[in-house]
Formats: sequence, C-alpha cells, structure tokens
Amino acid sequence: MKKTLLAASLLSTLAFNSVAADYVIDTKGAHASINFKIQHLGYSWLTGRFNDFNGKFSYDAATPTTSKVNVTINTGSFDSNHADRDKHIKGEDFLHASKYPEAKFVSTKVEDLGTGKLKIIGDFTLHGVTNSIVIEASKIGEGQDPWKGYRVGFAGTTRIALADYGITYNLGPASTYVELELQVEGIKQ
Repeated sequence: MKKTLLAASLLSTLAFNSVAADYVIDTKGAHASINFKIQHLGYSWLTGRFNDFNGKFSYDAATPTTSKVNVTINTGSFDSNHADRDKHIKGEDFLHASKYPEAKFVSTKVEDLGTGKLKIIGDFTLHGVTNSIVIEASKIGEGQDPWKGYRVGFAGTTRIALADYGITYNLGPASTYVELELQVEGIKQ
C-alpha cells in the first residue's frame, strides 16, 4: 500500500512539474508547409502555398494545454504557380504585401480534445486586421530523428472569411472563404 501511494505521489509530482519543450518549425529542411485553397468562381479549387514563413512552439505531451504557438508568414511569398495571378493576389486587391508584408498567428489558448487532437485558438493578423481563429490540429507523431535530435509534428486546418480581414474583392459568393492547411514539424531546442 505504501509503495502504491509513493508511486502515485511521484507520478503526480512529475506530471505537475512537467515542462513544455521549445521547438522551432523546420522550414529550412522543408518539413513544414502553409497551404491554401479557395474556390474559383465556384467551379474549381485554386490551391497554393506560402513559401516563406517561420515560427516556434512549445509542447509537452503530458500537458498539451500549456502549448504556445507563434508563426510569421511573408505575404510576398504567396505562390499559386501562376505569375500573373500571384502578382494580383500580392497587390492591393488582396494581400497588399507591400503595405502588409507579414501575417502572424499567436496562440491564446490550446484545448486538448484527446487522442492527439487539439483545438488551437489564437489571434491571426492579416492585411492589417487581427481576429481570433481556431485551428483544428492533430498530432502526427514525435520522437528521435536520425541526427540525434527530437521532433514532433502536427497537421491543422482552419477557414477564414476574406471580408473579416478587409479583403472585399468580389470573386463570387463561393469564393468568400479561404481554407488553410498547415503541416508543422518542430525540432526541439
């Protein structure tokens, strides 16, 4: 009985004292991506990505609610694989990248939904406007890498209304929302 109480006490102390580890998003190794899709006139999906972004996060599997996320996106790195369209999207009608060169996400709360699923709530700034968004995330895995480092990876999705960020260019009623897909692999620091 004493051994059981001692073990339970030790486990609760370790859980209480667990500390989230800090990770840098592995953009140098291209093990992370920020992809988007938006309907084109309601007839098809236009897809692409942001080629330049960076970020960091803290994470502890024992206490995922203590996690924090901070990501900065270079809006001028928008890439839909079509130079003329990319120039238009980076221009004043949409991203206005010369005036708003960065988009930013800073988490304010993380909810643990169980079985590796998280709800990451935070402030997303785009086009000079900040709104709270929710990212539905799933842990992909974690562990040692072949280079004696430690990594953890997540996938996430969110959907934003362009008008919420002052982007009102009319692409038709089916094209008012952008869906973002995030793939993040972090290297423990």
